[in-house]
Amino acid sequence: MKVLISGAGIAGATAAALLGRIGHRVTVVERDQGVRSSGNPVDVRGRAYDVARRLGLVSQLREASTHVRELAIVNSVGRRVAGLATQKTPGRELEVPRTDLCSILIDAARDDVDFRFDDVITGLESGTHGVDATFDRAPGESFDLVIGADGLHSNVRRMAYGPDRDYIRHLGMYIATVRMAGPPERSDAVLMYNEPGTAIALHPGTGNPVAALMFRSRARVDPRDKPAAASLLEQRYASGGWRTAEVLAAFRGADDTYFDAISRVRVPRWSRGRTTLLGDAASCVSLFGDGSSSAMSGAMTLAEALDDSPRDVTAALGRYERVQRVRADRGQRAATPASHVLIPASRTGITLRNAVLGVAGRR
Repeated sequence: MKVLISGAGIAGATAAALLGRIGHRVTVVERDQGVRSSGNPVDVRGRAYDVARRLGLVSQLREASTHVRELAIVNSVGRRVAGLATQKTPGRELEVPRTDLCSILIDAARDDVDFRFDDVITGLESGTHGVDATFDRAPGESFDLVIGADGLHSNVRRMAYGPDRDYIRHLGMYIATVRMAGPPERSDAVLMYNEPGTAIALHPGTGNPVAALMFRSRARVDPRDKPAAASLLEQRYASGGWRTAEVLAAFRGADDTYFDAISRVRVPRWSRGRTTLLGDAASCVSLFGDGSSSAMSGAMTLAEALDDSPRDVTAALGRYERVQRVRADRGQRAATPASHVLIPASRTGITLRNAVLGVAGRR
């Protein structure tokens, strides 16, 4: 088939690599001119690890991976007070900077896929046997299948399904990230400090640390409004301890930052005609839903369904959704308890969390 994928992130690049290798003619359109650099390292575990193995990428990913083995909770002077092992299945999971994971996946697909960076889909018109797509820069084309793998704020979802407000629910939390100067304190641990309703985490990366500010707030801020985002951060972290001032100063002075609401995406049906959604565009729980592994797993489920039913795209898309939605729903259900571990809302919540993790860490 002739397949159009919107988005060259983890979901889109994985789907492109898998579909290209089984003989489909794949075009990937990505609005950014290159691989995006913001954001924390992400996990490749479970079925995602199987995808990496199928594509022959495990050794490359292992070379690019971090050495993190623990989430270490610290107090206001940086002393460790509790901890949690970060690996669920040692030997069958990797943590890789998002940029490196995307780059490796794109390189794995380049021989079989047409990547078009700095372009975007501007229109989709569905018919009985395909979809007519128009673009900002390239001439219009017809495709047998369109895959929206373009993230939380999916362009394809808006065009084919409707506005974001119909599908995105703000969970009352935000995340901001920025790269830090200097070497990490520890190469084997993420260090995290909490005040009620806020968290600061320093991830060592692969030598270039990344700071994440995660916090609860009922305020509504446009993620694209950097001054408003910076103002909200200053308000929420005004009395923060540990390295709060240092991280805020880095965010103020950096050009390459990330800021967004922590949100849940729920779409009643992932496919309409020959347009389907994949990854965060279909079922995001930003930060808490193991999104990278879910995206890679979903891409493999979609590729397998299309391979099993090459003459019946509708049946293939139905099977893909039935199988993958079960996994996605599991991740969405885990969001609330995970948020209370990372961002306890009260001082009592922090104390209880630290006590539980302290006991677990001594076993």
